[in-house]
Order: sequence, then structure tokens, then C-alpha cells
Amino acid sequence: MSVTRHRGLTEPAADAAIDAACRNLRLPTMRGQFSELADAAARDQKTSRGFLAELLMAECDDRNRRRAERRIKAAGFPREKALRTFEFDANPAIDPAAIHTLASCDWVRKGLPLCLIGDSGTGKSHLLIALGTETAMAGFRVKYALATKLVNERVEAADEKLLTKTIARYGRVDLLCIDELGYIELDRRGAELLFQVLTEHGEKNSVAIASNESFSSWTKTFTDPRRCPAIVDRLTFNGNIIKTGSDSYRLATTRARQQTTAGS
Repeated sequence: MSVTRHRGLTEPAADAAIDAACRNLRLPTMRGQFSELADAAARDQKTSRGFLAELLMAECDDRNRRRAERRIKAAGFPREKALRTFEFDANPAIDPAAIHTLASCDWVRKGLPLCLIGDSGTGKSHLLIALGTETAMAGFRVKYALATKLVNERVEAADEKLLTKTIARYGRVDLLCIDELGYIELDRRGAELLFQVLTEHGEKNSVAIASNESFSSWTKTFTDPRRCPAIVDRLTFNGNIIKTGSDSYRLATTRARQQTTAGS
């Protein structure tokens, strides 16, 4: 099939043709930036190949950004948290190098678990959401849930005979982030369903949990004496364990900000 060449187009006609083509091909960034980049290319005396490469890269970069935004939205994070806003100086118990190594997402590629263990206010949820966000930005599918909400969803799905469908939906996720594990004691059924979530997902993909209870205290959540050691073993074998300590990160951060405000 021969390609029709349009020669001798005036500049307004060429602009109109480019706009129509970008609409037809669904290239919104190229459509929006073409004129500006074309003018810049002319000023900088770029070659046509250089100009085309810059235009295509702008489209690819913006498309990747939109995809990342959709993955972050689909994760269901309750609020926005980023590693750049985490004040490591406020919690010296946390090693910045270890956290930034986790941000590379190599552990997610390998399907390994992550445990963030520490008292309330030590930055566990911030790190869980921030690392989950980094994972979504890297192209992985992520889902965030409170432990109690996850259990309640499973209970409702089981009652409505939709448990298999719910399990399949979570099975498509590369990283499951479970927050506030251990805050509330679960009944036997709830503990069994949560155990099911952790074992089923952990066999294929990564699980990241944040808990205010040490592993030895998980018997409050998993009351079956056989369940607790099994789940601790699964979450710690070849996994990453970050202990956030007992000193409140939020309190230290607040005090630091107050001192900065008072000194200014």
C-alpha cells in the first residue's frame, strides 16, 4: 500500500492537519505541545529527527505519568504520602538507605514480603503508603487496605458466596499493602480469613504489612496457636523487616516544626 504524501501545505493547513492527526491517533500531549516544541526546535536549529524524537518522548513521558496516576488511584491509598516528605531525622531508628533500597522495588519483583513493625506514630503507615506509591509508579499493580476492612470485605464476600471472585481480584495485584494489623482483635472467623489472604497472596506476590504489635504479640490477632507461627514464618522468610521503634515520629516532627517556626 502506497503512502499518500501531502506536499506544499501552508503552515496553518499543516497545523490543522497535525491537530486532526493527533486527535485521530489519540496523542493529546503531542497535540498540546507540538506548536511550542516546533518553535523551540526552529530557534535551536534542531534537525527534523531531533524534533520528532523530542515530540515522541514528550508523549511517552506524559502517557507513563498518566498510567502511574491511574495505578496510584486504583491502589486506594487513604492519603498521599511520599518518601521525599518523610523526615528521617525525626526517627533515627529507621535507616534511610534501607528504605531507599526498598524504593527500587526489587523485593516486589521477587515477590518478597515486607514488615513494618513499631509503636503508633512511628511512621509505619507513611512508609507503607510511600513505598506502595513508588511500586505503583514503577509499573506494578498495588492495593492498600486496612486489616479490619480487608477482613470485613472477606466476611461479606463469603456470606454472599462471592469469596472466590474477591480472591481472584486480589490475586491480580502485585503488592498488597495491609495497614494497622494488630490494632483490633479478630474473632476466629476473621482471623482465619486474614490468614487466608496472607497465605494465598504471599505464595505468588508481595505482601507489605504495618503493625503496632511485635511478632510475639500476634497471638492477639491469630488466636489459633498453629496460625500465628505459620504466618510469622511466611512474612519473615527472605523478607524485609523494618522496625520503626517506639518514639513517636509524628510528635518529633511536630516539635521540630514548632522549633523552626519559633526560631524564624
